[in-house]
Amino acid sequence: MDTTFGVLDAFAFVVFAVLIAVAVIAIVSLGQLPGHLARKWGHPQASAVNVASWIGLATGGLLWPLALIWAFITPSRSAASRTESVEHDSVAQQATPLHKVSSEKEMPR
Repeated sequence: MDTTFGVLDAFAFVVFAVLIAVAVIAIVSLGQLPGHLARKWGHPQASAVNVASWIGLATGGLLWPLALIWAFITPSRSAASRTESVEHDSVAQQATPLHKVSSEKEMPR
Protein backbone atom coordinates (compact mmCIF):
# COMPACT_ATOMS: atom_id res chain seq x y z
CA MET A 1 0.00 0.00 0.00
CA ASP A 2 1.31 3.43 -0.96
CA THR A 3 1.33 5.82 2.03
CA THR A 4 2.87 8.86 0.38
CA PHE A 5 1.17 12.22 0.51
CA GLY A 6 1.16 13.66 -2.99
CA VAL A 7 0.19 16.88 -4.69
CA LEU A 8 -3.29 15.62 -5.53
CA ASP A 9 -3.93 14.75 -1.89
CA ALA A 10 -2.91 18.25 -0.82
CA PHE A 11 -5.15 19.75 -3.52
CA ALA A 12 -8.08 17.64 -2.30
CA PHE A 13 -7.57 18.86 1.29
CA VAL A 14 -7.45 22.49 0.11
CA VAL A 15 -10.65 22.06 -1.90
CA PHE A 16 -12.34 20.40 1.08
CA ALA A 17 -11.24 23.23 3.41
CA VAL A 18 -12.56 25.86 1.00
CA LEU A 19 -15.91 24.06 0.76
CA ILE A 20 -16.21 23.92 4.55
CA ALA A 21 -15.32 27.64 4.84
CA VAL A 22 -17.92 28.59 2.22
CA ALA A 23 -20.57 26.49 3.99
CA VAL A 24 -19.81 28.15 7.36
CA ILE A 25 -19.94 31.63 5.82
CA ALA A 26 -23.26 30.84 4.11
CA ILE A 27 -24.80 29.51 7.34
CA VAL A 28 -23.64 32.51 9.38
CA SER A 29 -24.92 34.93 6.71
CA LEU A 30 -28.31 33.25 6.63
CA GLY A 31 -28.47 33.24 10.43
CA GLN A 32 -27.80 36.97 10.60
CA LEU A 33 -30.11 38.00 7.75
CA PRO A 34 -33.53 38.30 9.50
CA GLY A 35 -32.06 40.04 12.56
CA HIS A 36 -30.04 42.43 10.42
CA LEU A 37 -33.07 43.34 8.31
CA ALA A 38 -35.22 43.84 11.40
CA ARG A 39 -32.64 46.18 12.99
CA LYS A 40 -32.15 48.05 9.70
CA TRP A 41 -35.87 48.81 9.41
CA GLY A 42 -36.33 49.60 13.11
CA HIS A 43 -38.48 46.60 14.00
CA PRO A 44 -39.54 46.89 17.66
CA GLN A 45 -38.75 43.19 18.26
CA ALA A 46 -35.49 43.03 16.31
CA SER A 47 -33.59 41.11 18.96
CA ALA A 48 -36.34 38.48 19.17
CA VAL A 49 -36.26 38.11 15.38
CA ASN A 50 -32.50 37.62 15.57
CA VAL A 51 -32.82 34.90 18.21
CA ALA A 52 -35.61 33.21 16.25
CA SER A 53 -33.47 33.09 13.12
CA TRP A 54 -30.56 31.41 14.92
CA ILE A 55 -32.90 28.93 16.62
CA GLY A 56 -34.49 28.33 13.22
CA LEU A 57 -31.12 27.41 11.75
CA ALA A 58 -30.34 25.18 14.73
CA THR A 59 -33.54 23.24 14.07
CA GLY A 60 -32.43 22.42 10.57
CA GLY A 61 -33.89 25.49 8.91
CA LEU A 62 -37.50 24.66 9.67
CA LEU A 63 -38.27 27.81 11.66
CA TRP A 64 -35.89 30.17 9.84
CA PRO A 65 -38.45 31.24 7.19
CA LEU A 66 -40.81 32.28 9.99
CA ALA A 67 -38.11 34.55 11.42
CA LEU A 68 -37.55 36.05 7.98
CA ILE A 69 -41.28 36.71 7.55
CA TRP A 70 -41.40 38.17 11.09
CA ALA A 71 -38.64 40.62 10.14
CA PHE A 72 -40.86 42.01 7.38
CA ILE A 73 -44.02 42.32 9.50
CA THR A 74 -44.40 45.29 11.82
CA PRO A 75 -46.66 44.44 14.76
CA SER A 76 -49.76 46.56 15.18
CA ARG A 77 -50.41 48.41 18.38
CA SER A 78 -52.90 46.95 20.82
CA ALA A 79 -56.22 48.62 21.54
CA ALA A 80 -54.98 49.84 24.93
CA SER A 81 -51.99 51.62 23.46
CA ARG A 82 -54.19 53.09 20.72
CA THR A 83 -56.54 54.54 23.34
CA GLU A 84 -53.60 55.92 25.29
CA SER A 85 -52.17 57.43 22.12
CA VAL A 86 -55.49 59.08 21.21
CA GLU A 87 -55.80 60.55 24.72
CA HIS A 88 -52.23 61.82 24.57
CA ASP A 89 -52.85 63.39 21.14
CA SER A 90 -56.03 65.11 22.31
CA VAL A 91 -54.20 66.61 25.29
CA ALA A 92 -51.42 67.80 22.99
CA GLN A 93 -53.95 69.38 20.63
CA GLN A 94 -55.63 71.23 23.50
CA ALA A 95 -52.31 72.71 24.54
CA THR A 96 -51.47 74.08 21.09
CA PRO A 97 -53.03 77.35 19.92
CA LEU A 98 -55.55 77.23 17.09
CA HIS A 99 -53.95 80.12 15.24
CA LYS A 100 -50.72 82.03 15.53
CA VAL A 101 -50.61 85.77 15.84
CA SER A 102 -48.05 87.24 13.51
CA SER A 103 -45.53 89.56 15.12
CA GLU A 104 -45.73 91.91 12.12
CA LYS A 105 -49.41 92.70 12.62
CA GLU A 106 -50.45 95.03 15.36
CA MET A 107 -52.94 93.57 17.75
CA PRO A 108 -56.16 95.59 18.31
CA ARG A 109 -56.45 97.43 21.57
